[in-house]
Amino acid sequence: MGLPAPPSLGTAMLPAGTYDGEVVLVTGGGTGLGRAMATEFARLGASVAIASRNPEHRASGVAAVEAAGGRGFGVEVDVREPEEISRAFDEVEAALGPVTVLVNNAAGNFPVLAEKMSPNAWRSVTQIVLDGTFFMSSEFARRAIAAHRGGVILNIGATYAWTGGPSTAHSAAAKAGVDNLTKSLAVEWAPHGIRVNTLAPGLFPHEDLPDALQSARKGTDRDATVPAGRVGQLHELGWAATYMCSPFASYMSGHTLVLDGANWLRRSLAMPTFVPVADQLAGLKE
Repeated sequence: MGLPAPPSLGTAMLPAGTYDGEVVLVTGGGTGLGRAMATEFARLGASVAIASRNPEHRASGVAAVEAAGGRGFGVEVDVREPEEISRAFDEVEAALGPVTVLVNNAAGNFPVLAEKMSPNAWRSVTQIVLDGTFFMSSEFARRAIAAHRGGVILNIGATYAWTGGPSTAHSAAAKAGVDNLTKSLAVEWAPHGIRVNTLAPGLFPHEDLPDALQSARKGTDRDATVPAGRVGQLHELGWAATYMCSPFASYMSGHTLVLDGANWLRRSLAMPTFVPVADQLAGLKE
């Protein structure tokens, strides 16, 4: 039977107006998981800034925010560049007001064997995921501390931060760094009223997944791969994000919440036959 389906998209999980007067900045907020989270913040009254290097992605995110009843604003930023981040915060503040919630969702990932991974491939992921999360968070914190206003940071993690990620060593290592960073920053910034947490999603299929990752899951019954008997629905992730950043979670900091239908905990006496990672990747090309 599996776990039940969630209430339908558009159902409120928190009281109406929970985010009235709040300004939420979501990196990578124009597609996939980021857009889903941005939409739920907007549904609860937030003004939402969609940060992305891609103008089409920014426009898509802003449209979703406005369709949910929020006020949207698109801002161009490369999270690897501190100077661009500072400018982006200035632009958002001028348009919407000071950022009070930051969601570090921007990421990169693609399957490649570690021995074939170039330095540029390594940096292309680790600089976005780990460096970008730190640069965005530190800029947010400096401004919040100076203004004595506190705030909330939500980092988007991954469960392979704890298990390793064969064929995605760059992403897994960077996500492990994000998990550790969450804990460090939560302790440092709690005296300033800043909470820092991580949300680690499981399988939440969406049309914006990179082609390489789409291919890795092609032809599989995704529901059957999860103990819950189903994959996640995007708005479920949005609900988790809005709860973690809300006043109802004001004592939660330094925590990683896993939302994956118990999938990462799968262990059994009867494991499937091991297929070397190189053979798995070769099979994707056939």
